[in-house]
Amino acid sequence: MAVKQATNLKAVCERDALVEALGLITGVVAGRTPTPALQCVKVSGQDGRLTMAATDGEISLTLSTDRVDLEASGDVLIPADKFSQIARSCNDNTLNIMSDEDKLHIRTSDSRFKIFGFPISEAPESVDFGDAEPDFSIDANTFHGLMERSVFAAATDHSRYAINGVHLDLSGSELRLVATNGHRLALSTGACDSNCDKVDCIVPTKAMTLLKRLLHDGTGSVSVKVHDGRIVFHVDNGAGCTSTLTSNLVEGTFPPFEDVIPKDLDRKAVINRDALNKAVRRAHLMTNEESRGVRLIFDTNMLQITSRAPETGEAEIEVPIESFTGDKLEIAFNPVYIMDALKVIDADEITIELKKSEKPGLIRSGNNFTYIIMPVSLA
Repeated sequence: MAVKQATNLKAVCERDALVEALGLITGVVAGRTPTPALQCVKVSGQDGRLTMAATDGEISLTLSTDRVDLEASGDVLIPADKFSQIARSCNDNTLNIMSDEDKLHIRTSDSRFKIFGFPISEAPESVDFGDAEPDFSIDANTFHGLMERSVFAAATDHSRYAINGVHLDLSGSELRLVATNGHRLALSTGACDSNCDKVDCIVPTKAMTLLKRLLHDGTGSVSVKVHDGRIVFHVDNGAGCTSTLTSNLVEGTFPPFEDVIPKDLDRKAVINRDALNKAVRRAHLMTNEESRGVRLIFDTNMLQITSRAPETGEAEIEVPIESFTGDKLEIAFNPVYIMDALKVIDADEITIELKKSEKPGLIRSGNNFTYIIMPVSLA
């Protein structure tokens, strides 16, 4: 079989677009690996577009933009981190790049760089969305919001592999993203355009975090396909830039999350989100490794939040309650878990539902966000 040889690429790139793309690409490449190609980005120029692709063997990302003046088609395989560092360090609005076999030359008005790369034949294969019909399509801003309100709650403990990811559950046109670490659970719901009845899979947290970064400006649309143990996200921002993120799925079964959503909560408090966030943040100042919880005392029209750290001090903050139904209740939570949820809620008011001091609490924002948090003991 003939060895594929690199052809020489020549292009003038917008620096800002290049820096942004490389910032995303470097989030994919492998940190430590005996395979140098997994720390590289494949840079290709063709049909007036510049395309960059990288993979860590589990997740692959391909970015394509027309914000480039392509003078000659070609491709080159070079270390991603070094290319990104050079692009960020330059001050010019544009960068001239030109490949020479396995090397890439970068020129600005006052700088010259040469990066040594690898034979293009060593570049890993990238997965394309192709002509396949997506399982569903969704507005980029909607999808970003769904991820914002779920990914943060995913586990980072690799011993519990099945929850080291985000559960993607599609039923008809309703899409739900669920994440948990065993102590809290976040569920966000939104609408999409579906071409199938059901999708049920677990997407690695790293892939979801990268996708959230791809959709940071909330423009365009996302098409999604699940097939053969992988999920493919194709993003078109409608401004001449496209990206394809492919990831292996997490094996295993996600916990039956619907079973852990409390149904018989008889205490309900409506509270201003910003006031509660500021109060919990202040109470958090008086906690430490030994006393990680803050105590919340719900009464008719006032929420009292207290915290105490031995040898440090105590805090007591009062927050008005807009409305409260049920009997007075005292319960303790990890303040970080509360603040994490309040950060991703846009509404002015949130609802907290409770049952007993030893039972999980529930935070709601409309019909699209449900957050379950386990209490802690301060005894």
